Amino acid sequence: MSGMASYHNSSQEEYIPHYLQKEDPFASKLSREADIIAGFYLTIIGILSTLGNGYVIFMSSKRKKKLRPAEIMTVNLAVCDLGISVVGKPFSIISFFCHRWMFGWIGCRWYGWAGFFFGCGSLITMTAVSLDRYLKICHLSYGTWLKRHHAFICLAIIWGYATFWATVPFAGLGSYAPEPFGTSCTLDWWLAQASVAGQAFVLSILFFCLLFPTAVIVFSYVKIILKVKSSTKEVAHYDSRIQNSHILEMKLTKVAMLICAGFLIAWIPYAVVSVWSAFGQPDSVPIQLSVVPTLLAKSAAMYNPIIYQVIDCKFACCRSGGLRAKSSLKKSRTYTISAHRDSTAMNETQLEA
Repeated sequence: MSGMASYHNSSQEEYIPHYLQKEDPFASKLSREADIIAGFYLTIIGILSTLGNGYVIFMSSKRKKKLRPAEIMTVNLAVCDLGISVVGKPFSIISFFCHRWMFGWIGCRWYGWAGFFFGCGSLITMTAVSLDRYLKICHLSYGTWLKRHHAFICLAIIWGYATFWATVPFAGLGSYAPEPFGTSCTLDWWLAQASVAGQAFVLSILFFCLLFPTAVIVFSYVKIILKVKSSTKEVAHYDSRIQNSHILEMKLTKVAMLICAGFLIAWIPYAVVSVWSAFGQPDSVPIQLSVVPTLLAKSAAMYNPIIYQVIDCKFACCRSGGLRAKSSLKKSRTYTISAHRDSTAMNETQLEA
């Protein structure tokens, strides 16, 4: 047994990560043409994300005193997306166009920290939104208890959670390192190939910053879908005020579900490649393939403003249609009442005659 353990430890100690195998870890391993294409792609993503999320924040600031708890969370999500677009993307865009990482190890660690900080903040925000939707729709007694000040307390917890896990690598429990293709940086997933402590670090990050939040999101929306299917007929018998409130809650729920789906679709391929890099065959992921999930994950910040606008347009159309129907109904009722009054008055006149 001791011989097997010593062999396992020696094999871990012999592993040298990709960024230590060559003299220049920041030289691009892609062709210059591929780097230019990736640079233009990230430039477009960065501009759209900055404009879209900036617009969401600006429009929300105009009605900040009327924002519901779920809307406050979606604004926080826009802040996270805007943060990674402004703070992080310029580093990778410049590096792709220059065909190498231009900012050294300090810039690499800063970029890795910012990407993980805002990415973790986004996922935990979506987890909080899913729980809010779950309580609002499946447990009304708890849902009515949630107020704006609870949302701000939740924001403090979210930012504290993201700060803690993004800063843990600087405490000596992990690290940030260049990606295999050289022009971007991320968490050092390859530590899991080198030591048991590295495996513990990577597993902790995967559980607390990916698997657990994703499980909460999936659980919340599965319960919501089941609840909505069983309660749609019941809501139809309520008065218009309750129906309007239900429509608004469902609108917020649709926004949250689409945002979570877009985020997970963008990030799960990157998570799969990262897990394989950590626990699979060392350096078995082709460099040209490893860049694709990274670029897909960087596009996640662009989806949310589009989702907001699509749902808002549909909601506005439905609401305007409902208002037109209500106004026509009111007009028909007014006409009926006035006609009835006119006929009554004529009858009374004839009787007096």
